Amino acid sequence: MEKLITRKEAAKILGISIATLDAARNSGQISYVQYVENGCVYFTNSSLQEYIAKYTHRAKPIERASTYRTPRKSKKP
Repeated sequence: MEKLITRKEAAKILGISIATLDAARNSGQISYVQYVENGCVYFTNSSLQEYIAKYTHRAKPIERASTYRTPRKSKKP
């Protein structure tokens, strides 16, 4: 069984506030464990990893804007 992580610890691991974590939990973006209704909420390491993977985006190459001007040539001494 995985170690259960508290809301405060999970927010610190993800680098977000507890309010943001609660909003993600309430909207179904992150899975959680709650044994009793209105009881303490816990997260697992795998649920945090899934959340990170879901919202990680690959870097895109820079697209150079085409203009009508040509770049300046550097002056050589």
